[in-house]
Amino acid sequence: MATTYFTEDHEWVRVDGDIATVGITDHAQDQLGDLVFVQLPDIGTSLSKGDAAVVVESVKAASDVYAPLDGEVTEVNEATASDPALINSAATGDGWLWKMKLSNTEQLTGLLDEAGYKAIIG
Repeated sequence: MATTYFTEDHEWVRVDGDIATVGITDHAQDQLGDLVFVQLPDIGTSLSKGDAAVVVESVKAASDVYAPLDGEVTEVNEATASDPALINSAATGDGWLWKMKLSNTEQLTGLLDEAGYKAIIG
């Protein structure tokens, strides 16, 4: 069963074994407003925790989405590139951004659970 974690940078991470699916939280998409552009990473890209992995642009601003963990990009959600509004309508579902094979699962201990994330956003 997959476990969902959160970062202080407003990413969610759904981990199933050593594969993590990453997206932005509903709170983040709400703060950004209507998304109009998404630049996804290339499959095979190695990411380190904290690396800028994706750029999302809204009518308000552009923002980086950061890698929450170390790993290699194994899949990207092309649907979000062709229809960025999918992130607005389903941020924690069909609006996921990329999947990655984790190289250090011990980093999961540094992430937040849902209650911890809700405490941050108030």
